[in-house]
Amino acid sequence: MSHQSTGKFIGNCLHKQGLKSAMAPNPITQAIIDFSAGAAGGTACVLSGQPFDTAKVKMQTFPTMYRGFIHCLVSTVREVGLFGLYKGTAPALLANISENAVLFLGYGLCQDAVRLLSRMDKGADLSDIQKASAGSLASIFSSMALCPTELVKCRLQAMHEMEATGKVAAGQRSTVWSVVKTVLKTNGPLGFYQGLTSTIVREIPGYFCFFGAYELCRTTFAKHMGTDKEGIGILPLMFSGGFGGACLWLAVYPIDCVKSRIQVYSLAGKQEGFMKTFMAIIRTEGFSALYSGLTPTMIRTFPANGALFLAYEYTHKLMMDAAGP
Repeated sequence: MSHQSTGKFIGNCLHKQGLKSAMAPNPITQAIIDFSAGAAGGTACVLSGQPFDTAKVKMQTFPTMYRGFIHCLVSTVREVGLFGLYKGTAPALLANISENAVLFLGYGLCQDAVRLLSRMDKGADLSDIQKASAGSLASIFSSMALCPTELVKCRLQAMHEMEATGKVAAGQRSTVWSVVKTVLKTNGPLGFYQGLTSTIVREIPGYFCFFGAYELCRTTFAKHMGTDKEGIGILPLMFSGGFGGACLWLAVYPIDCVKSRIQVYSLAGKQEGFMKTFMAIIRTEGFSALYSGLTPTMIRTFPANGALFLAYEYTHKLMMDAAGP
């Protein structure tokens, strides 16, 4: 398929998504299609970017152990094998699927809330800033779904370093279920929400930047190409997603670093809250430690978000065609 024909396909797909109420047989079928397409997008995002995410978490929580991104990758493969780069993939998949399901459900509802507050007609087009505000508000709800699974993911990813530095006893089983049992035994169900404050603090400005940059980028492409946002094609669409992701991480990366520290170090005992952890990192390691692991994160954001949007749109189109009007 050529870039031009692929672009028309994506454009038609996005246009049909805007008219989805007319195409779907009923709201339940539409909800299943949206959820399944989001799950496919989240899966593609995780599988294409998981090694970079693993390197990011390792470098955030143990910045002095690695000289840089390449050293982290090589050391991990040499010491625990290639599989070590995919530690935490199962909870990462669950986190991505649950977060995106709640996020985009909330995104639609929050857009309606923004229209109501702005005294706009139902279904009226929102500005890029208004959409960014809706995404920021929706992220509060997605944080509740994301925090437990991300805690398990981060602990699995940094387990080798926790054992190597003596923070936890060596030889422990490192599986999803073993981490879940440890959390329940040590802290109870609320233990899964360690790092929730820093997750919310990260998500609110982060998704404002993400949705704002994504929509602004699509608007810019549309103006230069003399078309609307739905007709910009596949490559500009994927670039817009990557650009939105890059803006998100540049804006909130230090907050994410603090969150990772809290969620991983709490495995060894009670961890201080967000502000105390933040100040301790600056005082003992310097401000630059808050940006440890930024390189793999920025490398990851374009292919991962590109894969997410591509998988979402193709799956959505195929399922809508199969469901029929």
